Amino acid sequence: MLINVEGTYRNGRVELTEQPTDVCEETRVIVTFIRSDEIDLASQGINEPQAEILRSHLATFADDWDSPEMSIYDNYDAAKTNFVICQLRMRRTSSGKRD
Repeated sequence: MLINVEGTYRNGRVELTEQPTDVCEETRVIVTFIRSDEIDLASQGINEPQAEILRSHLATFADDWDSPEMSIYDNYDAAKTNFVICQLRMRRTSSGKRD
């Protein structure tokens, strides 16, 4: 029998959003951690009015950020590594060394 219940991991414990029914005490569970795209602003000391101001300031960047040209930065680390490798190979080639 599988029952799904949502919850939040906090201070070493899983806090369930609702109590499951028909589940005995000491029943074994499997917990799967899911990365959230949401940021808990309250935990960062940002309240609702401050969050609204922050959203309005960041909205000016949205069109540029979401433009197709910005997709080049989606894999920045891989591109940077590839660039460094190419540079090293070019230096070796220009100095007469071979891979």
